Amino acid sequence: MDKLIIIDGNSIANRAFYALPLLSNSNGLHTNAVYGFTTMLLKLIEEEKPTHFLVAFDAGKITFRHKEYAEYKGGRAKTPPELSEQFPLIKELLTAFKIPQFELSGYEADDIIGTLTKAADEKGEKVLLVSGDKDMLQLASDHVTVAITRKGISEVELYNPQEIKERYGLTPGQIIDLKGLMGDTSDNIPGIPGVGEKTALKMLHEYGSVEEVLANSANLKGKMKEKVEEHAKDAIMSKELATIFREVPMETQWDTFRYDGFDGQALSGMFRKLEFKSLLEKMDFGPGAVNEEQVETLEAVAVSEENLGELIAKLTDSAAIHVEAVGENPHQASLVGVVWFVDDGAANVSYYVPSELLKSAAGEPLRVWLGDEAKKKQLFDLHRARLVLAWQGITLAGVDFDALLAAYLLDPTESNLSLSGLTFKYGLPGVKTDEEVFGKGAKFRLPDLAALSDHLGRKAMAIARIVPVLRDELEKSEMQSLFYELEQPLAGVLAEMELRGIHVDAEGLKALGVELVKQLDTIMTSIYKLAGVEFNINSPKQLGEILFEKLGLPAWKKTKTGYSTDAEVLERLAPYNEIVGQILHYRQLAKLQSTYVEGLLKEVRPETGKVHTYYRQTIAATGRLSSQFPNLQNIPIRLEEGRKIRKVFVPSEPGWYILAADYSQIELRVLAHISQDEKLKEAFLQNMDIHTKTAMDVFGVAESAVDANMRRQAKAVNFGIVYGISDYGLSQNLDITRKDAAQFIEQYFAVFQGVRKYMDDIVKDARRDGYVTTLLQRRRYLPEITASNFNLRSFAERTAMNTPIQGTAADIIKLAMVQMADRLKQEGLKSRMLLQVHDELVFEVPEEELETMRRIVPEVMAAALQLDVPLSADVDFGLTWYDAK
Repeated sequence: MDKLIIIDGNSIANRAFYALPLLSNSNGLHTNAVYGFTTMLLKLIEEEKPTHFLVAFDAGKITFRHKEYAEYKGGRAKTPPELSEQFPLIKELLTAFKIPQFELSGYEADDIIGTLTKAADEKGEKVLLVSGDKDMLQLASDHVTVAITRKGISEVELYNPQEIKERYGLTPGQIIDLKGLMGDTSDNIPGIPGVGEKTALKMLHEYGSVEEVLANSANLKGKMKEKVEEHAKDAIMSKELATIFREVPMETQWDTFRYDGFDGQALSGMFRKLEFKSLLEKMDFGPGAVNEEQVETLEAVAVSEENLGELIAKLTDSAAIHVEAVGENPHQASLVGVVWFVDDGAANVSYYVPSELLKSAAGEPLRVWLGDEAKKKQLFDLHRARLVLAWQGITLAGVDFDALLAAYLLDPTESNLSLSGLTFKYGLPGVKTDEEVFGKGAKFRLPDLAALSDHLGRKAMAIARIVPVLRDELEKSEMQSLFYELEQPLAGVLAEMELRGIHVDAEGLKALGVELVKQLDTIMTSIYKLAGVEFNINSPKQLGEILFEKLGLPAWKKTKTGYSTDAEVLERLAPYNEIVGQILHYRQLAKLQSTYVEGLLKEVRPETGKVHTYYRQTIAATGRLSSQFPNLQNIPIRLEEGRKIRKVFVPSEPGWYILAADYSQIELRVLAHISQDEKLKEAFLQNMDIHTKTAMDVFGVAESAVDANMRRQAKAVNFGIVYGISDYGLSQNLDITRKDAAQFIEQYFAVFQGVRKYMDDIVKDARRDGYVTTLLQRRRYLPEITASNFNLRSFAERTAMNTPIQGTAADIIKLAMVQMADRLKQEGLKSRMLLQVHDELVFEVPEEELETMRRIVPEVMAAALQLDVPLSADVDFGLTWYDAK
């Protein structure tokens, strides 16, 4: 049987935004509303199996209702830009889902929905209407079920006329009378002052409608009689405003809304862009695109022990190679083999050497060629290849071009940086995705030798074809220096650091785990005492019963399974009862125990006693590195118990020390240089505390008058400016009103006029060029900067302001790493660079080199890039990473 689902787009987007914490992808694009919307769509598709679908949106702020009542919706706060920028993404997402969407100038989504549900009633078609707005209850009928979201986004309450009767004692049509009497603050509908839901329901149960209540006002008593009679016109107008218009001029043919399923390729691309990794893993999108028209013929030779020596002789001084390994973590990946491609002009030939042969005695000549610096190699993902081979005892040297790094620099926002994706993008020989050839998960298996040789040979051939294209593009974009002098050398530096690893005191880590367990036991006992009963603290159901039923705390959220006890709810409840703070602390310690104690112990490599993280160079559009397996950039340091995790990172040799050097306020120094703001420059040139200086200038007080709260606010706005914070974001950080936050930002720009000029100028430059650059010419393309859509354009403008600052800061620490690696070799030092964590570099240093390293590390970091204000790095050392801070 046919079923139409209609979603109230604006309502659900709002619900999703406020129900989920602010999320963003690595490009800084906020995604929480999109994520919530997506999960709802997937749930509806799976559970309801709709044959027809529509999402309706408001087309603008002005509707026909404003002609009747100019203040309609006038009390609403301005939509936060963090939400506004997500509406175009939601609409793009719907296109990928192949779900029809509709909006019409002068009308609200409610009116579109009302018109369609009326048509459905007339045709006897089934409709499920999903909204967060109870105004929609007036549309319920025998054919239309209204699903109202609760305070979150995942659960809904279903209403048909019978449920509305049971809940309110009203018919659906009387919902507008209810609104007429009690009004609606969210839409600025006045109603009758002093009449709430309880009073309005009592009146309607007795008289049936607004008009009848007014006609019988003489039967009312005291002040209520006066209010009803005084605000009679308001009640009538309020009822009219609350009445959904059901005659919108639009197509209501059922087939217009047919739903035949999503576009797998488009939706998977969207999920990659938004970085919805869990959804990508959960859904099976099938194989990726192969540019069949461009597929070339290839003779794929599988090398054997008998012909290896003869074929290696065909290797030239330069070749495209590919190193194939299975497993996401290159430190643990299983080497499949190495393939090289030869284009002799007459035919395309590739040679595949399986790992067993490569590692055998017969493979020695190939291992020598791979490690020969004079033999130039082009490949895709130098960093991963070097790590995979190194763990097999094979050196990879002489790489003169990494296609992955080049493609990333040319477009750091590209959602599909796989070799198959790039060959399709550039119209080169089609390469099938690994999932097509190997399968995924439980279905994974190596294909037969012929199929494997062909697949890997085509990868090597694609690399050979794509390298000249990318070389030319780098030259056109003036990024050769960034590529050849920074990013590609850095890949080698990172590989050396990761292979070296950092030693972990496993016994100390276990002891820390024991200490955390004792603290957890103590807190658990305290929680039980405050609750007056023992229960499972990790059970949301049992915890909800204790907090909201036994202790009587206010319940803000409820789910299908009971009360919500998420972090947001608990933080709001903290002032009400001491037990809530204890529960929050318990959760923090429990996460430390599971994620960082037990998690790190699993990552310690038995043969080295170290953890070997993996730095990703091609993830963040700003150029920042990210760390995986394990993520050592994310160890919590706000809690003392979290900081103690750093105690287990120790030197790998006796008598050595851990030395850490941290850039001081690097983004703000970059901002001072780029903006040429005299006040900012003055602060750094005079070595003043920048947050105190900002507080002095913004609040107009002397240094001695700057208190801790002033400095805290100044710090929030300083870093907020760097990261493109809005008045909404600043208000959340400082727990102040949006109005106060907006005023604070205005005060900042009034004082730091050079910063404001920079922000204005960089947006103009981005509109003219279509991109912005860092000081080292790293580009970030911003096609949305000229979009007609305000929200898309606004996000692009904020990105234009932030990228040169954040990207230059990322470039500087990368420069420092490359230069530091060179300096250590030049000086013949034993000291080793181990980690990069945001703006910090971590080393292990023998005692006799401590003074030398304390001198040269900040020297190299300060000289990494010449700015108009000094770069500065704070250095300390100790027996552990904890002691070095």
